[in-house]
Amino acid sequence: MRTAKDRAGADKAAGLAVIIRKPHRGAPTTQIAVMGSLLFALLACTPATRDDLTRTAAKSAIRPVLAQRLPGVPVEAAADCVIDNAQSSELLALASDSVTGATASTVQIVTTILSRPGTIRCLATDGLPNLLR
Repeated sequence: MRTAKDRAGADKAAGLAVIIRKPHRGAPTTQIAVMGSLLFALLACTPATRDDLTRTAAKSAIRPVLAQRLPGVPVEAAADCVIDNAQSSELLALASDSVTGATASTVQIVTTILSRPGTIRCLATDGLPNLLR
């Protein structure tokens, strides 16, 4: 018979079960279920498909922040620059925020990515010229 400690260890090792059973404070159950479904879908995909899904989800969390922080700059081009210069951990956090909604953490992550030299170069070459057209 498994003890509570054994079950907790198995849950911790499984990772996903802990995320689904321990929702964030105030997060509705349906959002947690959607996040769980997204995680399971990502696990079932090929690496390329998983990356595309993550980037697409992250982009939907980034767009409102960019629209607020960079008014007048083409959002799609700027979102591509942010996505291309984000670290994988940032992309995963932003993809999660696309389900639960933008938070202060979303804004902080996007602001950090925007301040990177690669993102600034990308915005200067891809984002701002679109504004001038």
